[in-house]
Amino acid sequence: MSGERRLPTSKVAVVGVGFVGSAFAYSLMIQGIASEIVLIDVDEKRVQGEAMDLNHGLSFVRPVSIRAGGYADCEGAAIVVISAGVAQKPGQSRLDLAHLNVEILRQIVPQVTEHNRDCIMLIATNPVDIMTYAALRLSGFPPSRVIGSGTILDTSRLRYLLGEHLRVDPRNVHAYIIGEHGDSEVPVWSLANVAGTRLRDFCPICGERYDPRHLNRVFEEVKNAAYEIIRLKGRTYFAIGLGLTRIVEAILRDENAILTVSSLLEDYYGVSDICLSVPTVINRGGVRETLKLPLEEGEIRDFQRSASIMKDVAKSLVI
Repeated sequence: MSGERRLPTSKVAVVGVGFVGSAFAYSLMIQGIASEIVLIDVDEKRVQGEAMDLNHGLSFVRPVSIRAGGYADCEGAAIVVISAGVAQKPGQSRLDLAHLNVEILRQIVPQVTEHNRDCIMLIATNPVDIMTYAALRLSGFPPSRVIGSGTILDTSRLRYLLGEHLRVDPRNVHAYIIGEHGDSEVPVWSLANVAGTRLRDFCPICGERYDPRHLNRVFEEVKNAAYEIIRLKGRTYFAIGLGLTRIVEAILRDENAILTVSSLLEDYYGVSDICLSVPTVINRGGVRETLKLPLEEGEIRDFQRSASIMKDVAKSLVI
């Protein structure tokens, strides 16, 4: 899954400027990564208001052009980020949204590709793995140029919670969530480490006992985090906005960064023809390659189960 093309611009178009889209645009603006940000939404008043609000802060950040636009303004964008869709409600799983949001995607993707067939398409709409697979099929783009936000947020949540438990900066915690961004996601405990030291060995260093039961509680907190945030404040948007910005940064700066994004897998422990998250090398071409982790047998089984669930959902949608 190698992409050799080089896009000359750092223009980013955002389709769907609700809570997630606007949080992403704000994060992108303050980090100074894009030269131009175009906001697109069916709610024209909302998108104009968001553009005004962001523009009023331009004297505090690096120069960037921010404006409301339409699908024609996707032309020339290096990346088109799609965050439009029905939001998850209390009591709903991400998969409950699949049928509604695929229909929305059927309307959006052809309008994007009409004006831009050279961009990288970054999907944030849930259920993100199914939406990424649908966007790939609907766009006809090469697999390297259709990416989902995947488990980048779940992985960040895991690193934060482990950092809290071990009293270290989460940036020094190296642990991954793979598979679905959702209920069947898989923690890769066998490879989790702090500064190269496996958790089993690091826990005594910081005065903690290595306890698999506690790690399982940490994972349950990660897996259920969105449900809890939705219960408390209605929706999640800040952290995923930052996660999307990190992916965009890796693309525009040609970083060859390793991120747990969702993309099309082919023969990954027997899993093919579905989009799921694994550690993935990201650069200006999109997905350079997926990294095949040396997983333990139980982790492989859980990953294959996650893939099976996603494939059943994809089949039911007739994408």
